[in-house]
Amino acid sequence: MQYLKEAQEMMSENVEDETQKSVKDILDNVKKTGDKAVQRYEEELSKSYRSSVKISEEEIWGGIKSLSDDTKKIIDSIVYRVSEFAKAQLECIQSFEKEFDKGVRMGHRIIPVKKTGVYVPGGRFPLLSSGPMVTVPAKEAGVENIIACSPANYNSTIHPAVIYGLIKSGATEIYAIGGAQAIASMAFGTESISKVDVIAGPGNRFVAEAKRQVFGEVGIDLIAGPSEILVFGDKYSNPDKCAADLLAQAEHDPKARAILVTTSKQLANDTIDKIENRLVNFPEDSPVHESWENMGEVIHVDSIEEGIDMCNYLAIEHLHLHIKQSKSIMHKLYNYGSLFLGSDSSVVFSDKISGTNHTLPTQKSSRYTGGLSVYNFIKILTHQEITGEGVSKLASHATRQSEIEGLEGHKLSASLRL
Repeated sequence: MQYLKEAQEMMSENVEDETQKSVKDILDNVKKTGDKAVQRYEEELSKSYRSSVKISEEEIWGGIKSLSDDTKKIIDSIVYRVSEFAKAQLECIQSFEKEFDKGVRMGHRIIPVKKTGVYVPGGRFPLLSSGPMVTVPAKEAGVENIIACSPANYNSTIHPAVIYGLIKSGATEIYAIGGAQAIASMAFGTESISKVDVIAGPGNRFVAEAKRQVFGEVGIDLIAGPSEILVFGDKYSNPDKCAADLLAQAEHDPKARAILVTTSKQLANDTIDKIENRLVNFPEDSPVHESWENMGEVIHVDSIEEGIDMCNYLAIEHLHLHIKQSKSIMHKLYNYGSLFLGSDSSVVFSDKISGTNHTLPTQKSSRYTGGLSVYNFIKILTHQEITGEGVSKLASHATRQSEIEGLEGHKLSASLRL
């Protein structure tokens, strides 16, 4: 294995410590003073001076009216495809009840959470898919109240296209709040914002850290971002496509990671050249320049098997197989947020419209979790009914076990049923 290009920069411990402290202060203050703290942080951090953080009906429908029919159709298609995939996922798990022994009936029910908070990043551009990707799975799960927060970075409000996507996806309330203060307001509740049960959605490092710190107070989906992609190529791969796919994810964020792993040194060098040539076409202020310069990597491996090991080790968010017969190695890959089989299965399709969720695990967390889905908004609640012979059998066992364990109360509860 050989690094032909290696990442130059990772987040320093000082930056991480400062982020943790800043977020803790924001959470503590919102928890103590509610709307007052939210308003203060919106003014200080987001430069938003709205009299109310709630998006009014007039704002909603006025903004939607300003959108072109073409933009609405694009968003409608996103909502439809994400909805269809979420419905198919939900169909894979069902409530059940069965008799496991005479007098022993057990089962589980699928119950949606009551209130969900969704965070939609403002970012540098209005990302049309971000709202539906987080909101639709909650709606399809059966969540009744979906509270959405997004920064007021478009003429002191949320971009109309983002608002339209949230409304079409099932959001019941929308607030113009960004950053850690948005997470805090949904986690703890304020005078005007209801406390939720689960918070979902990607964001910058402050949003991610806020979600980490409120976990337990509320549920969270996962810690997501910045974006990551690993393109796995061989001597048959097209360097133009490899370069384009790497750059597409690199432009999300200055800290985004774009990695090429390949068995072909020729492909590695050609892809580097293609990227350098393409970079001149990006705006000077695009995050792609810093991302590729500091975080981009190109790794030459000696074999497909070594490449597979590298893919599993890096546990990347988007794993795109540009190699020939890519589906034949699918069963050997187990650490990724989402898998893209074949050079034409662009990650961009998933980012925008294909239907699988684009909120995915990063920073190697795909070792233990998958991406956001309808399952993040349901609870699997077990139940049991013990009668007749089942009571005698289980009570006898539980009594004997409780004696061994020295648990007198357990023994009493069980033995009374004998």
